[in-house]
Amino acid sequence: MNPNVQRELIPRDDTLHLIAALDNMKVKLLDAAEQWQLLDATGHVPAAPYYAELIQHADDAQSLAHDVVQLTAEFAQTAHSTNRDGSAVLARLSTAATMSCFAAPHFAETAETALSLRRASRPADKQHLENRMVIGHATARAYLRRTSEALRDAAKELGNHLDIHRFFPPPSQRESPAPPPPKPSTRHR
Repeated sequence: MNPNVQRELIPRDDTLHLIAALDNMKVKLLDAAEQWQLLDATGHVPAAPYYAELIQHADDAQSLAHDVVQLTAEFAQTAHSTNRDGSAVLARLSTAATMSCFAAPHFAETAETALSLRRASRPADKQHLENRMVIGHATARAYLRRTSEALRDAAKELGNHLDIHRFFPPPSQRESPAPPPPKPSTRHR
């Protein structure tokens, strides 16, 4: 196998650690997208949507986005982000960072619209605001799901990269020095 390929390998432990971090983040994002609901059990906007709950969605989404961006920035600072496989992973992480950053403003706008809904007096205005809330909240949740998908794809890229490791001996065997030669015996016969 080409020695250049071996030099470009992301260390196995680093790869496994990053896959675990991506999987963990992916689950958090999917859970948030599923749990953060706007509509009630009947599929309608509640008569009085709770601003505090909706703005909390924005705050939590911003926290998740921060974690995704930080993970992306940390990987971008590694030497591995510039090789072929690392660049593919970085592209997926970049998409995840972008998508995650779009979610929080949509959640915040939904919360802001909930306040406007309370002041609306005409039925047509209420209907317009409710529709705006539904679209904004659904869009924010979609961004969380798309972020999760991008993280999943980054983990797949890393998984494929791990498959290449099997063609090379583990680093501990390659890098461990050969045992010193036995010393000549000082006993005379």
